[in-house]
Amino acid sequence: MKRLLETRVVEVARTGDLAVYAADGRCFIPSRLLPCCGELPVAAGGARHAVRPPSRSRTMNRAAIDAVSALPIALVCIAAVGATEAPTFRKVVLTDKFHAEAAGQGDIDRDGHGDAVYGPYWYAGPDFQKRRPIYPAKDFDPHGYSNNFMTCVADVDGDGWPDVLVNEWPGKQVDWFRNPGAEGHAAETPWQRHLAHPVVDNESPDFRDITGDGKPELLFHTGGVLGFAAPSEPTATARWTFYPCSAKSKWERYQHGLGLGDVSGDGRLDFLMAEGWWEQPAPGGDAAAPWKKHQQAFGSGGAQMHAYDVDADGDNDVITSLAGHGYGLSWFEQVRREGVTTFVEHPILPANPQDSMAGVQFSQPHAVELADIDGDGLRDIVTGKRFWAHGPTGDVDPLGAPVLYWFQLQRHADEKENPAAGVAWVPHRIDDASGVGTQIAVADMTGDGRPDIVVGNKRGGCVFLQESRPR
Repeated sequence: MKRLLETRVVEVARTGDLAVYAADGRCFIPSRLLPCCGELPVAAGGARHAVRPPSRSRTMNRAAIDAVSALPIALVCIAAVGATEAPTFRKVVLTDKFHAEAAGQGDIDRDGHGDAVYGPYWYAGPDFQKRRPIYPAKDFDPHGYSNNFMTCVADVDGDGWPDVLVNEWPGKQVDWFRNPGAEGHAAETPWQRHLAHPVVDNESPDFRDITGDGKPELLFHTGGVLGFAAPSEPTATARWTFYPCSAKSKWERYQHGLGLGDVSGDGRLDFLMAEGWWEQPAPGGDAAAPWKKHQQAFGSGGAQMHAYDVDADGDNDVITSLAGHGYGLSWFEQVRREGVTTFVEHPILPANPQDSMAGVQFSQPHAVELADIDGDGLRDIVTGKRFWAHGPTGDVDPLGAPVLYWFQLQRHADEKENPAAGVAWVPHRIDDASGVGTQIAVADMTGDGRPDIVVGNKRGGCVFLQESRPR
């Protein structure tokens, strides 16, 4: 009987006809077999299958009841069929002092090693043991707030040295600090500070190339108008020019959710916010005219938003956390029918705090990035729980473990007619004592071809160096 039940559940997982998910004493009937927590890839007809979020159905039939009794045995059996080793990370603590809610990375000293930027210091790679100042340092009380909510690294003035942009506070200015070069680094002198724009609203402004000219622009909204700012002259030391892209709205300084990506598929990057997306017009039109707005609810307001073809059907979907101070992480499938574009939400982390994804749930995913963590050619999600966003008594679950996760994107080749049904996200915990702030930096900092991660928040700053990857 034991062997019979093993075979039954294994065959269920292989065919996708029936499966059982058990968590906290409850049972679900999803489309694939799920483990209690973590990951459980299984082999199926030459294709790889992995964990998927449980369905909302909790109805059990006789076959499910039979399968439950064999679940521990079956899990061991199936895990042996297709389990794979996940990449591992080594944690490097830059400091345990609270200097910023953001972090960045770049080769500050141009020595070929990636450096970490957290608050007033940059930390020299590859070991990050030496730090040098960017601006005067101040330790902040983690019960309060810092003077740094965004840190971006880029060569602003075109002199070949990476500079650092900082948003002091949502609704306040963004300044950029000019890299003094090798002599300045040796002298450890503070960097020259220049104003980019005096009022930068939104909690997730960014510095990316939206125009396609090869130079990044500052993305934000101000005075209720969405747009971008760029240097008005070559040295970038004068106040930057703001280019409006939307009609005036009621957005305020603490707005949540902002991103960039080609949603329309025309090769031009569009703006993303929680209430929809703005289509970048073709060149040659009225430059002062607002971009066309497409109304769409992408949650109540999360963090960084991304456009990516999750299901490989040829159009970009939207990935976003649903509430920066609540719960939920989803991808929104773009569906085009008869010239009409709609979006279908597919939860990754449920918005209901009582539910979970393979046993994983956390609040306040206030920073979200995409990167190919495991080198399979697919972009994965990096996010985590923001630590003490509003102190130890603010928001939901303020004392929960400050976790950092990456969610591995997997596609199943047997779902050709409905690509979205073939999408799976496998959670991998990186750390449970760091969390995120308002921004995550992900890049290969060691030159080994594997993405590394930099985070900063009220627990200090950390670098997570990827040390191994499955073969």
